[in-house]
Amino acid sequence: MDKARDHCGLFGVLDHPDAARMAYFGLHALQHRGQESAGIVTAMFDEEKGRHVMPQHKGFGLVLDVFNDEQLFESTLVGDSAIGHTRYSTSGSATNPANIQPFVVHYQEGNLALAHNGNLSNSRSIREALVARGTLFNSSSDSELILHLAAQSKDNGPIRRIIDALHQVEGAFSLVILTDDALIAVRDPNGFKPLALGRFVKPDGTATYGVASETCAFDILGGEYVRDVEPGEILIIDKEGIERMESGGAFDGVCIPRKNGVSQCVFEYVYFSRPDSMIFGEMVDKVRRKMGKKMAHDAPVPKRVKGEKRPIVMAVPDSSNTAAIGYVSESNKIGRKCKLDIGLIRNHYVGRTFISPGQESREFKVKTKFNTVSGVLKDRVIVMVDDSIVRGTTARQLVKMVRDAGAKEVHFRVASPPVVSPCFYGMDFPSPQELVANQQESIDKIAEWLGADSLAYLSVDGMMEAVEEAHDDRSNYCNACFTKNYPVPVEMGVEKDEND
Repeated sequence: MDKARDHCGLFGVLDHPDAARMAYFGLHALQHRGQESAGIVTAMFDEEKGRHVMPQHKGFGLVLDVFNDEQLFESTLVGDSAIGHTRYSTSGSATNPANIQPFVVHYQEGNLALAHNGNLSNSRSIREALVARGTLFNSSSDSELILHLAAQSKDNGPIRRIIDALHQVEGAFSLVILTDDALIAVRDPNGFKPLALGRFVKPDGTATYGVASETCAFDILGGEYVRDVEPGEILIIDKEGIERMESGGAFDGVCIPRKNGVSQCVFEYVYFSRPDSMIFGEMVDKVRRKMGKKMAHDAPVPKRVKGEKRPIVMAVPDSSNTAAIGYVSESNKIGRKCKLDIGLIRNHYVGRTFISPGQESREFKVKTKFNTVSGVLKDRVIVMVDDSIVRGTTARQLVKMVRDAGAKEVHFRVASPPVVSPCFYGMDFPSPQELVANQQESIDKIAEWLGADSLAYLSVDGMMEAVEEAHDDRSNYCNACFTKNYPVPVEMGVEKDEND
């Protein structure tokens, strides 16, 4: 893995006659947030059984693979409300089908289904307390803890039970929760992960609501973005409308106690989210372009020799495309003349391969994903723009490929700072020892290891200035993976490879 991975995408919709299909298309739009597994749960009243039930279908693979039978939507995933989940897993839990979300539990008051994006920072102590009560777990995921806390709550009613559970957990959690008659959307008080509220028009012309990790899931369905779910907010969506709630039942915009301020994940802008999505109240494309422009100052295009052709700037597709556009625009504006071109073509139809680990296999896997455009690269000074470098193994192979295509010089520019620390709030990073920024003693040494003529990064200040220009506030963002400044304490012994 040479990119940070976000663990999942969430989608939910209430009171729609085609809820499961809407969840299917919503998850399809969110496929970039998780490609290991997918699942959908619906809610309905079973006339034969005389009670509410929650049909579900989950499996490993892409959304298109898991839901490849039309009969699933005709006879299994029936009901007018649904939630869905796409997931990235890590090595410790990738092969366990019990970890595929959404999770469903039946308790004395009905049914609950939950899909989670993030990591609970106090999962170890909660799990130990639940085990001491005799709780049996179906999965190794911290997401299941929330359901158990709700099911075992002494409060009455599903809403109060859920609120009680949420007051006991800490860390990163954007949630969509389905009860027998309501859809609940939650963001943790820090607001680490995005979650947006959308509005849909039903076939009869009336409106209903849904939630999703990114607004691109609304676009594919013709929905309308309403607003973000606010950090610490609990939204109760039922057939009567939308209500914000907190533990005591009193109205308050911030429903879960806020201990550490707001710290939304800046890596969502750097890499995770689609550029056509709006997250944290701003278009990703806009922020990413600003990061590229800031990089033109922090990590400029190398000066060219008199009479030499303009350097060619090329993005490592696709997540770097927008930053590269901003970089070239600003570079030309400040007098560092360069030309944007396409030097790498990405194969979008490559999934997991059968090849075994090993250096030769890794090199081959990079070549299955990317190919060079030799006519663009030959005899030219090339500036490669990427959004981030984690381990650096892919970047190293790409530099070699560009050189082999005949490039005169290869300079690498990164539209974010060096990644120096793991994330405990819902991103899958390697251990600190595996991060290339920690393996080499200087940026020049990293450049030498990559095989590049030079390497330069966007500074932390440059990154945060780009965010500030879009939002007028840089203080509401977590950049711990770049700075080691963790906004929420993390329990020692929390196992990242078992969480979602």
